[in-house]
Amino acid sequence: MYKNPEWSYSAVLYEMNIRQLSAEGTFRAAAEKLAFLRSIGVDAVWLMPIYPIGEEGRKGKLGSYYSIKDYTAINPEFGTDEDFAEFVRVAHSMGIKILLDWVANHTARDARWVSEKPADWYERDADGVPLIPWDWSDTAKLNYANHDVWRGQIDAMRYWVEKFGVDGFRCDMAMLVPIEFWQEASAELHALKSDIFFLAEAEEDNLFDRAFNMSYQWNVHHIMCDIAKGARRVWDMRNAIHAERAKYPREAMRMSFTSNHDENSWSGSEYSRFGRALEVMTAMTFLMPSTMPLIYTGQEVGYDHSFEFFDRDSIPASAYKETRMTELYRRLCALKHSEAALMAGEKGGEMIEIENNAKDCMMTFVREVRGSRVVAIMNLSPYTIHADFYTGIYAGDYRDAITGERVTLYEHVEEDILPWAYRILVK
Repeated sequence: MYKNPEWSYSAVLYEMNIRQLSAEGTFRAAAEKLAFLRSIGVDAVWLMPIYPIGEEGRKGKLGSYYSIKDYTAINPEFGTDEDFAEFVRVAHSMGIKILLDWVANHTARDARWVSEKPADWYERDADGVPLIPWDWSDTAKLNYANHDVWRGQIDAMRYWVEKFGVDGFRCDMAMLVPIEFWQEASAELHALKSDIFFLAEAEEDNLFDRAFNMSYQWNVHHIMCDIAKGARRVWDMRNAIHAERAKYPREAMRMSFTSNHDENSWSGSEYSRFGRALEVMTAMTFLMPSTMPLIYTGQEVGYDHSFEFFDRDSIPASAYKETRMTELYRRLCALKHSEAALMAGEKGGEMIEIENNAKDCMMTFVREVRGSRVVAIMNLSPYTIHADFYTGIYAGDYRDAITGERVTLYEHVEEDILPWAYRILVK
C-alpha cells in the first residue's frame, strides 16, 4: 500500500449528506457549516456523490446519489462548478480535506456512457440491455473486462483532482471491481497528488495491496450494535479487534462508526440502534486501534432521525444547534488530535488489555506510544458491574478526557461501574 498521508493519522472524518444537511441542500449552504464542523474537530469531509442523477428508473423524487449520469458534472440540485470550487476553497482554507464518493461499479441506466461509449463498456443481456447489478434497478453494470472502462474511470477521477484539488475518494462497494483496477487508479492518482487518500467501502484485506489506505470496519460495527441490543457479549468485539490486527497490514486504517448513510436510512438512527449504549460506543470508535472515526450528518448535533434516502428530508434549522453530543464529539476529537497513542495506522499504540473480572461485559485497556498514554475503562453492558482489576505499571495520576477532572488510578481498582459508563484517562 502507499504511505498514508500525514494528515490522516489523527484525522476525524465527516460524511456529508448535502441533500439533508440544510433546507437549501446546496454547496453554498453546506459551506456555511464548515466552520462549525471544524470547531468540533472535523479534519476531512467525505461528500456523498455530487454528480447528476439518472432519471430512468429513478427512485423517489430526487433519486439515488449512487445512480450517476455523468462522472464529470455537478448535480444542479447542489449548485454549479463555481459553487463546488468555492466549497473546496473554503474547506481547504480551514485545513479540511475533501473526499469525493466514487461509484466505479455501475452508472445510471441513462448515463452518458450508455449512449456515447461502445456497447462493450457495459455488461449486457442477450437482448443487448445493460445488466442491473444486485437489485439496484436504477443502475447499469459496467464491464471491467474492457480496459477502456478503466481508462474512462481514471480520467474522470483525475478531472476532480486536477480541476478542483480534491484530496481523495471514498470508493463505493470497492470489492465489486477488480483490485487491479484500483491499483492502477491509485498509482496514477498518487503520481498526480502524492498525499491522496483512498477509502474502500469493503473489508477484503487485499484492498490494501497498493490500492487503499482505509476500509470500513463493518464487522466490528455490527458486533457493537448486537452488544447494545443484548444479542452478543463484549468478548465478541474483543476477539474481532484482535483478529483485525492479525488480518490487516500494520499501516492499514479502518473506519470506525456508529452511523453512516446506509445504517441511518436502512437500519434506523444510531439512537434506535444503540439506545443507552450510544455514548460509550461513540467513545469506542475513537479508541480502537488503527481506526479513523466517522461522524455522519446530523450526529454532530445529536439529531435523532432516519433520513429518507431518495427524497428531501433535511435537518430543520431549529434542530441544528449545539447539544450534549456536540460537546462529546468536540472532546473526543480533541483527544484524538492530542494523543499520539490514538493515531491510526502504524503510528498509533496497540491495544494492551488490562485483565478484569467481567470480560463478558467490560473492556479495560491501554494504548500507549512515544510518551502518550490513554487508559480506557468501559462498561459495555446494561448491568452495574462490581469491577475488580489490577493496573500494575499503569497506576498513577491522570486527567479524565471527558470531564477534565484529575484522577488517581490505583494499582488495585475495585468499584461499581454503572451500566454503559466509561472513563477515558490521559497521562
